[in-house]
Amino acid sequence: MTPLNARRLANFRANRRGWWSLWIFAALFLVTLFAEFIANDRPLVAHVDGHWFVPVLTDYAESDILPDGLPTEADWHDPELVRGIAGRGGWMLWPAIPYSYATVVRDLGQPAPSPPSARNWLGTDDQARDVLARVIYGFRISVLFGFTLTIAGSVLGIAAGAVQGFYGGAVDLLFQRFIEIWSGMPQLFLLIILASIIQPSFWILLAFLLAFSWMGLTGVVRAEFLRGRNLDYVRAARALGVSDTRLMARHILPNAMVATLTFLPFTLSGSVTILASLDFLGFGLPPGSPSLGELLSQGKNNLQAPWLAFTGFVVLGGVLTLLIFVGEAVRDALDPRKLPGGGR
Repeated sequence: MTPLNARRLANFRANRRGWWSLWIFAALFLVTLFAEFIANDRPLVAHVDGHWFVPVLTDYAESDILPDGLPTEADWHDPELVRGIAGRGGWMLWPAIPYSYATVVRDLGQPAPSPPSARNWLGTDDQARDVLARVIYGFRISVLFGFTLTIAGSVLGIAAGAVQGFYGGAVDLLFQRFIEIWSGMPQLFLLIILASIIQPSFWILLAFLLAFSWMGLTGVVRAEFLRGRNLDYVRAARALGVSDTRLMARHILPNAMVATLTFLPFTLSGSVTILASLDFLGFGLPPGSPSLGELLSQGKNNLQAPWLAFTGFVVLGGVLTLLIFVGEAVRDALDPRKLPGGGR
């Protein structure tokens, strides 16, 4: 590790709030990546008549489990199937939460949404689905969407800003006019029109938002390239015959990335927020998908069930808070005025 990177790492660790926020966020994301093994309406493993089954990974018909079973997909919560397995001395190992994000909880004993209980730790929503299971799956899809949109948008934005700043002149002028026109497009209205034609999905929403989100970093990278292209070492490299692509990637881009990296945690938090906002308005993921925004919408529509709005607020607010703290720590780490340990 170079002394410069060592100093940056020391400054990042000196910001204890950002350092611990990074570890907490990473732990939560890592856990939710294996959501199927934590919250699922299928057992992890089952043992019946000397045969082993792994329902969490494989679909089984009832006839595969019991000789007198039906040739339809097994419903592991079906009382008849459960009694049949127990009658043959079999057993099942369930995950910590025996419900998936779309599982309808039976025999609640009261109308949905039901309050938190030992059976449903965060209660159920207005369609009798376990809230905790939907939070786990919704957290995963929101963060994965945010990561994908942030990475893809950053790559496009950095490339566009690099071309603008490096070549300048007519290229920069025409590109700036295009960005001004494109950024003035009414995104929400366009999304409403799109949703009236086709059903938005994860990838359709990603492509639509990517068409506009790449402009966030273009201005920062463009300014760095406009400044860097006139530096002495860049002009010397050009005089030696170094290609434009190598000049941009090897000599100017590393300096531009210092300012760019500072914005990435905040860009990620904005990407998570925009998906939740679209889901809250009803223009996001397809109905039934696990979503933090959809949970907030249910809280708004079911004021008699405050646990829905409270859960959505705490989860979404907690994620954004962690990302903001990480962004502040990254900003301190890349600040050249910061001394190792956080001093100036």
